[in-house]
Amino acid sequence: MAEIAWIHAALTSARPQAISALLRYFRDLDLAEEAYQEACLRALRTWPQNGPPRDPAAWLIFVGRNVALDQIRRRSKQEALPDEDRISDLGDAESDVAERLDGAHYRDDILRLLFICCHPDLPATQQIALALRIVSGLTVKQIARAFLVGESAMEQRITRAKARVAAANVPFETPGPVERAERLAAVAAMIYLVFNEGYSASGAEADRRRPFSEEAIRLARLLLRLFQSEPEIMGLTALMLLQHARAAARLDASGTIVLLDDQDRLLWDRHLIAEGLALIDKAMRHRRPGPYQIQAAIAAVHARAPRPQDTDWAQIDLLYATLEHIQPSPVVTLNRAVAVAKLRGAEAALAMIEPLETALSGYFHFFGLKGGLLMQLGRSREARTAFDRAIALANTASEAAHIRQHIDRLIRESEVSGAG
Repeated sequence: MAEIAWIHAALTSARPQAISALLRYFRDLDLAEEAYQEACLRALRTWPQNGPPRDPAAWLIFVGRNVALDQIRRRSKQEALPDEDRISDLGDAESDVAERLDGAHYRDDILRLLFICCHPDLPATQQIALALRIVSGLTVKQIARAFLVGESAMEQRITRAKARVAAANVPFETPGPVERAERLAAVAAMIYLVFNEGYSASGAEADRRRPFSEEAIRLARLLLRLFQSEPEIMGLTALMLLQHARAAARLDASGTIVLLDDQDRLLWDRHLIAEGLALIDKAMRHRRPGPYQIQAAIAAVHARAPRPQDTDWAQIDLLYATLEHIQPSPVVTLNRAVAVAKLRGAEAALAMIEPLETALSGYFHFFGLKGGLLMQLGRSREARTAFDRAIALANTASEAAHIRQHIDRLIRESEVSGAG
């Protein structure tokens, strides 16, 4: 079992490098994926007998390239490559490939593969599905189950995404500095979308979607190895680590959301928190703040507080104000209002969010917060109206259940008041 586990880990780790190199060689996403899968099958047959290669990625690239060439030659009715025994018995042949895998090539290959998966012509759902299939290697069945769609529907979604990529004639040359920066931003956004597919899940979906968050963190760590001095990638990775560290405390036994102030902080993963804090501290030393860094810094303030009452809300307010300046949006202002409520009271926070109602008229969290602030101010009838609107906009049963708890409280208080 240990041997199989090691092989599985090696194949998973090598997948992005191997597929991206094969894609560079053959410029055909389907061919690269098929060649890699065949190379993995050969690895499962030969590695237990011959022992692991010195460089699994190079081995897989070498074998995958030969497999793809064999397919191309067969299609062209040309002479096929030698039989499998001669191809599988590579000895140290993969070392020649490893020596040619220049570090810059590796970085550009991985970046290109990630960028292809988040091509701007693709809807976000197709970007995520394609990345999970091609880069992460999840099966169509796994992805379909997580998205609560049929396997054939997900297969069609991925097929359409591949067709769009092929039709877009994505360039394969080494990207210049400007394009590299654009690619990096797009890739970071796609990874964070993958993370949120897992992080935002609740109820019965939480366990099923948790691997998405874990896979996004793995991809972010990979990206960080390629861009070790890029503070926004440090910030992205830190943000996901600090958020994922709270996973065990975010839902109760019935799958209902537990607010940050009510979470059992002993359940937070201190190893992930330590890694996230080290990364955000390192990123901030570059003095080039960006949205991911600021969001990670906010998460870090929460992570450093032993108890909810120890939270430095003034620092959080300042960080949100900075984020409003860098990346203004109604949602950022809404989040800042939570800190304002802690610092200056519900009345001040309510005054801050009221101008946002038109822009956020379809946003669950706006009406949830508005109802909570109105409830604090004793304006029960208005709070009930806001909570009813929140339930109508809830994305999950867990979100709706959380709001119903507030409504139940309003009803109980009303009954007590009436009885008195």
